[in-house]
Amino acid sequence: MKRARDTDFLLELPLQVDWSQERQVRAHLEAARCLYNALLDEAMKRLRGMRNDPAWAQACAIPRSKKQERAQAFSTLRKKYRFSEYEMHEYTKQARVSWIADHIDSTMAQTLATRAYQAANRVCVGKAKRVRFRSKGRGIDSVEGKRNDTGMHFVLDPNAGDGGFLIWNAEVIPAIIDWLDPVVQHGMRHRMKYVRLVRRKASSPQAQGTDKDGNRYYVQLVLEGRAFVKPRHEEVGKDIIGLDIGPSTLAMVPREGKADLVTFCEEVAPDTRKKRRLQRKMDRQRRANNPENYDEKGRVKKGRLRWKESKRYKATRRQHANTERKLAAHRKSLHGNLAHRIAQIGTTITLEKTSFKAWQKQYGRSIGLRAPGVFIAHLTRIVAKTGGTLYEVPTSSTKLSQYCHQCRQYHKKPLSQRWHKCPCSFGPVQRDLYSAFLLAYLEPEQTIPSVNQHVWEGAEPRLRAVMEDLQQRANEGQHLPRSMGVVARRKSGAARARARRLESPAYPRQELVSPSGEIGNGG
Repeated sequence: MKRARDTDFLLELPLQVDWSQERQVRAHLEAARCLYNALLDEAMKRLRGMRNDPAWAQACAIPRSKKQERAQAFSTLRKKYRFSEYEMHEYTKQARVSWIADHIDSTMAQTLATRAYQAANRVCVGKAKRVRFRSKGRGIDSVEGKRNDTGMHFVLDPNAGDGGFLIWNAEVIPAIIDWLDPVVQHGMRHRMKYVRLVRRKASSPQAQGTDKDGNRYYVQLVLEGRAFVKPRHEEVGKDIIGLDIGPSTLAMVPREGKADLVTFCEEVAPDTRKKRRLQRKMDRQRRANNPENYDEKGRVKKGRLRWKESKRYKATRRQHANTERKLAAHRKSLHGNLAHRIAQIGTTITLEKTSFKAWQKQYGRSIGLRAPGVFIAHLTRIVAKTGGTLYEVPTSSTKLSQYCHQCRQYHKKPLSQRWHKCPCSFGPVQRDLYSAFLLAYLEPEQTIPSVNQHVWEGAEPRLRAVMEDLQQRANEGQHLPRSMGVVARRKSGAARARARRLESPAYPRQELVSPSGEIGNGG
């Protein structure tokens, strides 16, 4: 019987690292970087040996329908070349020698071995093309142990009042604890499983609490139990919701409540001019400091190059990074607000499983700005915290964007067609809202939603109300994504817009356009 996974949550506390401890902490992290690279190199050697074996090609040739035979062939290869997590743990006994053993204990070495194995295993199973070794400039910014009674651990000292301390070898680093914070009070009542040290760049080297390199240090306590729920988020809904997620929009249709079609992170407005100026400034500074790395046409030379970084270049880079950090924090806040808003309606959610990596190739700018994949991860955590259920159904089997519940047939539509209008005279209805409606009535392990005429008659007015509200906002001049399928209606006598109109009709009646370019009243 498979063991149920424990429910854990994090509590992050800032650390007070003084000038006498900075050097030792940096030395510990540098030793962790060197050990991680050694473990990753060993894992990749074993992977290359396994792939060069003729038995690997024979295992790959086994049909995927023969799952047991195929799995047994690969398992034999892994055992032969000792490519497993526990074998990497054994290798740490050889790698953790000399000066590295003075900085890294055995439990932390095992977590680094697990980290290296997982990176190499992603290449093995085809989820990644290569691994990334940690350079000295990039460093490693997080390390963790396996338990809180040995190695790097966190203690609460009753002799020091309300103080808490991170103990790593001979360093005793105090943590800043706000005991009036209900989140801290809730976390400290739970058992600590292990701790993690995190290093982050500050906005400036002169910022409060930073070391000489402009870094801040935090301790993350991994606690057993459920995370703190704020009072305003305690009440959750009981409705069943269907979500249709897009690169920039989200359609939400519950079975009983109000439907909605919203724009992801509509308030996020990056200063593109400032970002472009900073990027061009960094490029000029980099070229001025490294003229030998560019050819006569101004292109970067091939091969391994050494790059010099001036203080002004580092300051510009910090300014650019700080701008992106603020943008990410704002986006994360908007994701949380939207996720809690959905949870207040219902915690039984059904959505289609989407490849956000594939979307990055086609909608790269929108995905980078709005991050729908990060939102889904955030929503999954909130649903799990409230005891709800989130179902992801495969699009290859359901194909709800092509399905019509009235004729029970599938009709292919191009992405530019944002309105569902079936040859059986059903429609028009907005495509994303209709898919979310079908998802709300799709039972688990089913591919066809259970929708009858009575259910649709109750849902149609709600979907129509959403589009009428969006149409009114568009008429008032508010910018809406073209994927919503809403076109602002112009007054009589106005010049015809030159923008390409959508192919499918909208819910509200569209005005007729005369051949001369004037918009009439349809009379």
